[in-house]
Amino acid sequence: MSDHETRATGFPWPPLIYLSAAAGAIILGSLYPLPWFGRPLDDFLFAVGWLMVAAFTVIAFQALRTLRKAGTSIRADGAATALVTSGPFAISRNPIYLAGTLVVAGLGLITGNPWFVLLAFVASFVTQKLAIEPEEKHLFVRFGKKYRDYQKKVRRWF
Repeated sequence: MSDHETRATGFPWPPLIYLSAAAGAIILGSLYPLPWFGRPLDDFLFAVGWLMVAAFTVIAFQALRTLRKAGTSIRADGAATALVTSGPFAISRNPIYLAGTLVVAGLGLITGNPWFVLLAFVASFVTQKLAIEPEEKHLFVRFGKKYRDYQKKVRRWF
């Protein structure tokens, strides 16, 4: 049995990646503050940031609920027992990671710290390499053509 057959990855990277991005943004913002927009744009961006955090909450909750309902693992390093294509997974193959990116970027807009926005993009790239690509291999090994058909219909991120 191949490693991709038994589980997606050896470590649940995404929470660590997104927490590291947020921590890095806080540290970098303290050591090397970047310029931010003035009024009234910063008020608008503040509101957009809160909408992004709200979207994170809704997307993450619905995605986790959908995974639990399907009876499959919610952990990035767990084995998939079902191919979930409904709920948020009908719009994005990775709604939980999309939500993680939204919350980190949203925190940047709320706090006026551009490092959050920059590191949100870095976190999404690292998540793709360390979690998404191995998960895709795992899902293909487990579900074959059914997964390939899903990949053709639904985008990776959004």
